[in-house]
Amino acid sequence: MRSCHKKGYLTLYLSLCLTLILSFVLTVLEGARRSTVRMEGECAADIGMNSILAEYHRELLEQYDLLFVDMSYGTSMPEIENTAQHLRAYIQKNAESTSMGMVSPRDWLGLSVDKARIMEISIASDAGGNVMKRQALEYMKSFSAEGILVELLDKTAVMDTLGFDSRDITAERSEIQSQIERTELPLTEDENGQQIEMELNNPADHVNRFRNSFLLGLILGDTSPISGNVVRQEDYISQRAKITGNGLAPGYKEPGGAADDLLFDCYLFDKCGWYGNEREKSLLKYQIEYIIAGKASDMENLEQVAKRLVGWREVANVVYLFSDAVKCGEAEALANSLTAVLLVPELAQPVKYAILFAWAYVESLTDVKCLLQGGRVPLIKTSADWRTDLDSVLDFSGELSASGDGGNGMDYKDYLRVMLFLEGNVRKNMRAMDLMEMDIRQTPGNSQFRMDACFESFLAEMSISSAFGYRLDLQKRYGYH
Repeated sequence: MRSCHKKGYLTLYLSLCLTLILSFVLTVLEGARRSTVRMEGECAADIGMNSILAEYHRELLEQYDLLFVDMSYGTSMPEIENTAQHLRAYIQKNAESTSMGMVSPRDWLGLSVDKARIMEISIASDAGGNVMKRQALEYMKSFSAEGILVELLDKTAVMDTLGFDSRDITAERSEIQSQIERTELPLTEDENGQQIEMELNNPADHVNRFRNSFLLGLILGDTSPISGNVVRQEDYISQRAKITGNGLAPGYKEPGGAADDLLFDCYLFDKCGWYGNEREKSLLKYQIEYIIAGKASDMENLEQVAKRLVGWREVANVVYLFSDAVKCGEAEALANSLTAVLLVPELAQPVKYAILFAWAYVESLTDVKCLLQGGRVPLIKTSADWRTDLDSVLDFSGELSASGDGGNGMDYKDYLRVMLFLEGNVRKNMRAMDLMEMDIRQTPGNSQFRMDACFESFLAEMSISSAFGYRLDLQKRYGYH
């Protein structure tokens, strides 16, 4: 038999080469798989967190142009775990392999969500409501309030100088009245022969009897057109226990300063109604008055604002009257005639000032009626702006004849703007969110809506694993800017 010997060194060499090449290829594939796991996991997490923000509350955006996610999702259970469950579902859905047509490709990554937790959250009512206020300012950032701010600061400076909120006119008037009451008047006999003091017949006494009356009835006469809407304040955020978050997220600017406060006031006037400019779908019709007064009914809120307006106008009118020599002369002449009859000349000056205070009060009631009828009243009056005469005090019966036509100075909205600007920021923020809850609860599916269940940003901690032994841990913060 013939033997055949062939050399095999080429086969051995090829085997060694193939082993090295295959190892290299498999290493590259494994590296590609690891990189793809990280990329796919990152993408799934980003899409999941963006999907959470896409669940913003539609009615809140529609009515108030605010972007917040309601973590109750229309239920009575406002818990952050609801959002965490949504986040896990979104990430898992985006991490899974999907079929293309009739082909179901093998899943080369095998991703699954091990954990998705919300670590921090920024709720609308956090930081005294500044989270909500920040968004309102973002909405208003294209609006310039610089001119309004300068004018408003000038007005408040004048009011501070004159003591609109600090001067106690009631105490001054009471002191004058005490001087009159301490003076003994001459005696006379009544029809039964009894000795009684003669009456001074001070017209200021008749006016002062109206001071404790229902003010809106005194000013407007017919109060039937005034809204009778009432709410249960304990149901709303300013007066109930609140869910709290972690405050403003890092990188968000906290509102502060007079310019931001005024811009937020402009936002409130843009979104809320007030007397004479009511919003059709609002629960409380006088919403700006609610933010200022914080009472449970439209009637009470308007009454409180009217009382404050009368107080402001009374201070301004007293300042003017005391400086007007002609009007002071009229009051003095009347006081002299009243006290001369009774032979008590020492009462002339107290009675004069009592008449001036009563005159200022009647003028103030007339001013506020003018404002509520759409007219204007200047902060500080001149003789040309004065509406009443001394006969208005002598004949005062509780009926006012003011008209809202024409006039100079500030209208009702201008006075409301000053009041709102002077209101404390936290109270203002919380009462504004009360109104948001009131109005949104009237819309379908939102009967249990809460502003403290709404968040604008969140920090999530996520863990995504691969069936091939890899794990991706992520921490991301997303929110509306």
